Amino acid sequence: MKKIIIAIDGFSSCGKSTLAKQLAKKLNYVFVDSGAMYRAITLYFLRNHIDWNSENAVHEALQNITLDFEYNDLKGTSDIFLNDENVESFIRDMLVSESVSEVSTIKEVREFAVAQQQQMGNKKGIVMDGRDIGTTVFPDAELKIFVTADVAVRVARRYQELFAKDANITLEEVQQNLEMRDYIDSNREVSPLKKANDAIVLDNSNITRDEQLSIALEWVDEKLKD
Repeated sequence: MKKIIIAIDGFSSCGKSTLAKQLAKKLNYVFVDSGAMYRAITLYFLRNHIDWNSENAVHEALQNITLDFEYNDLKGTSDIFLNDENVESFIRDMLVSESVSEVSTIKEVREFAVAQQQQMGNKKGIVMDGRDIGTTVFPDAELKIFVTADVAVRVARRYQELFAKDANITLEEVQQNLEMRDYIDSNREVSPLKKANDAIVLDNSNITRDEQLSIALEWVDEKLKD
């Protein structure tokens, strides 16, 4: 059966990972969370007090990082492993969120991650989400989706996610973090977040997850018939 690469890009907390996981499960494809890879690298830098403004320190640190995804039967999706440790529950912390956009702007970090991502796509049959998947990682992907949502909707989603872990988090903190990440992601020198020319826009501000999935599956069916 024909298999394709599905590249999903979008701003933080727009629901792109949710859609990617839904599609991967429905199509029996491999889901690769590129954002989790950058978060895991950031976690390593924070834990080991790496000065990411130092080119030598970054280069040396990356030599000591291995990233893998392993399927979690209980969750029905993949968890990311940093040097053989499941760090899925650590990479969503606010401390990581506050630093990941800055770390992901580093040229060598992006090259390190992109090389691994492209290798994962050699056999096709994958769904990958991030910020430069359709423009940099897989510019020839058969289906590119650019997910978007109103800022207020994204802030509410992110707040709900973080409040479950930290009841002291405020809506203002979440909004400031989101706006900062949007700015950094869109204005970084290396692979900035932008819609690929051939990407289809999916605004999920006022639709359910199931409706979002149905729309995307129609697009997949069209590509599989090509």
